[in-house]
This record gives sequence, structure tokens and C-alpha cells, in this order.
Amino acid sequence: MTVRPRRWLMLALAPLVSVAFLASPISPAYAEPGDGTSAAPDEAAGKENQTLDELIESSNRRFVQAKGAVAKSTAAQKALAGKIKAAEARRNELIPEVNAIANQQYRFGQLNAASFLLSSKGSDDFLARAMSLEEINTEHDRKLAELNKAIDEVTKSKVALDSEVKKQKTNLVAMQKQKEAANQALNLVGGEGLTQGHVLASSPKAKPAPRNSEGGFSPESCTVQDPTTNGCITARTLNMYKETKKAGFDRFVGCHRDGGPFEHPKGRACDWSLQDSGFAVAHNADMKEYGNNLMAFLVRNADRLGIYYVIWYKQIWFPSEGEWRAYHGPSDHTDHVHVSML
Repeated sequence: MTVRPRRWLMLALAPLVSVAFLASPISPAYAEPGDGTSAAPDEAAGKENQTLDELIESSNRRFVQAKGAVAKSTAAQKALAGKIKAAEARRNELIPEVNAIANQQYRFGQLNAASFLLSSKGSDDFLARAMSLEEINTEHDRKLAELNKAIDEVTKSKVALDSEVKKQKTNLVAMQKQKEAANQALNLVGGEGLTQGHVLASSPKAKPAPRNSEGGFSPESCTVQDPTTNGCITARTLNMYKETKKAGFDRFVGCHRDGGPFEHPKGRACDWSLQDSGFAVAHNADMKEYGNNLMAFLVRNADRLGIYYVIWYKQIWFPSEGEWRAYHGPSDHTDHVHVSML
């Protein structure tokens, strides 16, 4: 039998060094939540003609999809953690065995392989010694390969686990983002009850009205010519009027009105009709959606424009409350959107 020549000392010491370095267990690194992982992009962003109903539906679909991905990732993490545990256990079992074989190699290397074989007492003894050396070498190679495989399994499983943790974090952020998108869209129009979702999901941003030094809106007098009547309105009301027109709401509107209570005689209110001239109750989808979208524009820009309240379709909205409630007044406001200014 041919005995493979060995560099005994080098082979003996190298495994001992590598085994000592790798002897400490490798544990999975679970990332802390909220460490800057970027959220998944919002696919709904920028879709100008998307309705609130469509935004809520698409947000819910993406929420469910992300939730499913989180569940899948959680299961994958559990499986990978099991693989890491098993691989670490096998690695820890092999380390003493590899060390024992390395010690044998080191011991035989001290005697010198040639002198060890030549000192045999006969051909049978020589053959037995040669076989012993070969078996030690083969066993060492096998155990060392098995150890390296276990170490690789630990490393690869840990990398895979870290990847799953990151994916889970991304999908958790996506879930939260979709939930917030739907809630925010609803909140910005005071809830879904008034429009049943039949309203644009977003509105143009209006140019803010000037504020006082304390950041609020000081009372204003009716000093500006009303472009809709022969009366006057406040500068803040005029800004609201111009910005609403600029946003595309160009059907009939009337602002100043003599006599009566509330804000019209003060130049602080406008009635926005649903048709090009005069007023008529919303009797088709176009009129109702025009009123919904106009209402949404005013509510979403209430803080910028300095709006006091909005009335539409038997309900009234105050910025301080942030939601719609039933309105009982001389008009049910099913033929126009009313807006009053601070």
C-alpha cells in the first residue's frame, strides 16, 4: 500500500488554529426594528385621477400582500434558526474529534513518518503501520471536511436568516405605510361616510393665506371687491376663491350676500354651485362627484386657507373636530358646497 507523504506539523497545527478560532457558537443576529430600513414605494403616489375608494382598495390589497410576506418570512426565520442550531451542534461535536486526530498527526510527525515505518519488526508490522498512518490521514480529511461543511452551513444559514429579517422589516414598514395611507386619506376628508369613497384621493395644494406674527389668522374686514357679486369680501376669502378656481372648480359661485346671520354679509363665505349657473340639487353622478371633490379640496387645504367650516350634503365639518356631523339648518346643502372663513 502506498503511503501519502505528509507535512505533519503544518497539517497538525492548522486545524488546531482554525478550530480554536471557530469554536465559539455563531448565533443569529436579530435586527432591532426601526433601524432605517426603507419602506416599500407607495404605488398609489402620483395617480392624479385615483378616487379615495380606489386608493383604499389598493392600499388594503398591498397591506394584505405585505402581511402574507411577513408570515412567510417568519416561518422561514424559524426554519433557518433550527438549521443553525443543528449545524452548530454538529460543529461542536466534530471539534474534539478533529483535535484528537490532529494530536495523533502531531505525535507521529515528531517521530518522522519514515523512521516510524522503518522501525517496524517485519513486513506485517510495516504494513500495519502504513495502514495506521493512512487511516489517520483519511479520517482527518473526512472529519475536517465534515467540520468545514458544518461551519459553512452555520454561516450560510445565518446570512439567509439576516436576509429574512430584513425582508420582514421592509414588509412590516410597508404594512404600516399602507394602513396610514388609507387612514390619512379618510381623515383628510373627515371619514368615508359622506362620500362613500367617490372622491379624488388627493387634491392640489392651495397657496397659504398670510398669517399673523403668532402664526394664526387675525380677524379681517370686508374690504376687497367680490368677483362674484357687487359686494365685498375679505382678502382671505379672495385668496380661497382664487385658489379654488385655480384647482379647477370653475362652476357658478356666489360669495357676498346682504342681510342675514353668519358669514356671507361679512364677506367671509362662498356658496359653490354644482352647475354652471344658478343652483340645483345634485341629481346625477357628475354633480355629486363635483361637490365631493370640491369639498375635499377645501377640507384638505383648510389649514392653509384659514377655513372656519365647510357644509356639504346635510353635514358640517370643523377643523377643530376633524370629522363630519349632521347639519340641521335652513338649507340641507345638497345643491352647493358652503365654505366659511376665519
